Amino acid sequence: MHDKTDDHAAPAPPLAAEGPTPPLFTWEFASDPYPAYAWLREHAPVHRTALPSGVEAWLVTRYADARQALADQRLSKNPVHHSESAHGKGKVGIPGERSANLMTHLLNIDPPDHTRLRRLVSKAFTPRRVAEFAPRVQELTDRLIDGFAERGEADLIHEFAFPLPIYAICDMLGVPPEDQDDFRDWAGMMIRHGGGPRGGVARSVKRMRTYLAELIHRKREDLGDDLISGLIRASDHGEHLTENEAAAMAFILLFAGFETTVNLIGNGVYALLRNPGERERLQRALAAGDESLLETGVEELLRYDGPVELATWRFATRDLTIGGQRVAEGDPVLVVLAAADRDPERFAEPDTLDLARSDNQHLGYGHGIHYCLGAPLARLEGRTALATLLRRLPDLRLSADPDDLRWRGGLIMRGLRTLPVAFSPEPGQTGT
Repeated sequence: MHDKTDDHAAPAPPLAAEGPTPPLFTWEFASDPYPAYAWLREHAPVHRTALPSGVEAWLVTRYADARQALADQRLSKNPVHHSESAHGKGKVGIPGERSANLMTHLLNIDPPDHTRLRRLVSKAFTPRRVAEFAPRVQELTDRLIDGFAERGEADLIHEFAFPLPIYAICDMLGVPPEDQDDFRDWAGMMIRHGGGPRGGVARSVKRMRTYLAELIHRKREDLGDDLISGLIRASDHGEHLTENEAAAMAFILLFAGFETTVNLIGNGVYALLRNPGERERLQRALAAGDESLLETGVEELLRYDGPVELATWRFATRDLTIGGQRVAEGDPVLVVLAAADRDPERFAEPDTLDLARSDNQHLGYGHGIHYCLGAPLARLEGRTALATLLRRLPDLRLSADPDDLRWRGGLIMRGLRTLPVAFSPEPGQTGT
């Protein structure tokens, strides 16, 4: 419950800022946004800014405010509440989803529709179902590492972190193996153009939409034990799932389910390579057969430099107050997870990577009813990827100057474009 008196309270006076607001959403900012977020937390914790698209939105950067906003039902996920013109509405969300008729997914709807659709798909992500999928994730992980282990060098984004979750979510959805490389191409287009023109992403979204509609029709003739078949069965048993909803659900599970894991693995490996003491600590634990540090370590990597920089769009359905700042009805609100998870009011030494951190209620996968549905699968993939890399390639090292690495410039996600590494080649597999 929320204190309704805050709707009538006078807005608090703005905090006195020391110097100008640091530049936001530049390429330099993308490389290391944390100093700017620290400034905002201290001087302008709920800050209105113009985004690169031209849309103006409020950035929420303190942990307590962020946690409250993520669970506040007065902040809708549905872009219909955006006060902008129709043109402005087209600048929020995933490029192309509106024209491809893919809007009715979990990131764009509120209860009761959100509750109904989430209940349908949540069965695929129970701890039991995810645990059953673990051998397949391990098989995919080893197969991808086999592809470059003898070379002694690799780009861990394109050769490992990117294809692993694509193939995993395709398997879970029920995409036939012969079609999965098409999905890999479409997803690659989304990642490559995430920070650039929206047209390239929109074209890939439309191709994916056409394919999903065809796949749903094919599945109706031959249902299997996969997620799309499950959505069809639910629809046929009176759950009132429309074909558009089924296609949108499959689309968002693929879209949200792969890029978060790409970044969890990429950012996680990069953080370990930049913090050799913690990396060696984890390798020692794994060598001793102790996976407890791996469990807490993945949570710390999610907090320290997580895959989702800003939570997806929210829109005020009425005037309200967040962190003492009045937000008008129709205003977009973006909760900055990366800033909240480094808030010194919540985390001791927040800029330090501590894989054994125990009190770690981070917001890396959100909070409230929109908490990331695929988080259990992403965690499994992250743990499997990191443990297998460190065991098989124990002297893994960065083979580029960190200053030369480039981060993708998209608004919501945080991830590296490339991650070049070197290591001692594994002996050839022939004859084994």
